[in-house]
Amino acid sequence: MSKHTTRVGAGSDRASLYTEITDKIIAELEAGRIPWVQPWGTAAIKAPLAVPRNAATQRRYSGINVLILWGAVIEHGFSGQSWLTFRQALGLGGHVRKGERGTSVVYADRFTPEDERRRAAEAGDEPGAIRFLKRFTVFNADQCVGLPETAAASVVPPPSGLIEPRAEALIAATGADFRIGGARAYYNTTGDFVRVPPPGAYFETINWHRTAFHELGHNAEPGVMPRRSGFARKTRPDRRRHAA
Repeated sequence: MSKHTTRVGAGSDRASLYTEITDKIIAELEAGRIPWVQPWGTAAIKAPLAVPRNAATQRRYSGINVLILWGAVIEHGFSGQSWLTFRQALGLGGHVRKGERGTSVVYADRFTPEDERRRAAEAGDEPGAIRFLKRFTVFNADQCVGLPETAAASVVPPPSGLIEPRAEALIAATGADFRIGGARAYYNTTGDFVRVPPPGAYFETINWHRTAFHELGHNAEPGVMPRRSGFARKTRPDRRRHAA
């Protein structure tokens, strides 16, 4: 038996889970909501700009779970991106309100049984792994009561030092009016300023830098003329460009 990965036997549940997630994504697309086409997180209007996180462990959700939880925030109008299981809510001294319905997220991994490890050791093979997919039900902090203030907070303060110092120095050296905040990335020709979402809103910090310099490139276009002459801006219509 060489390197291989086997599948769990609960195929029906696995298939139904795939179908459920696919149906949710299709529903979002049909509704015109495609927040995953940009490198930073945008959720419902009521929710702050953030990637969903677990209120008990402070860990960010990843992969398909981000799309699932964003969809739930949009659908139900939750005010924040904090989630936790029923037991985690109890562990924090609170509880889920009666009648609330949770949102299913998934955890995928693989493991190697001890019997397979022994067999592989005797045969001189690489042990095979068994893939598994677990379903968990989580609740938004809005659906709970009695949670500590830190757990119910709608957004985690972004860690300091996310901006590369050399990049920060280069941005400052351009002399551009560079603003951080909001949920859109653009260069405003009328106001002559660049705005990008905060670094903590990005899934990968490198994408914040890419977006920042992309928009600074638009700022540099009229900059070939004297910056205060106003010539370039008077001869070009105002436009807002989103990061690619």
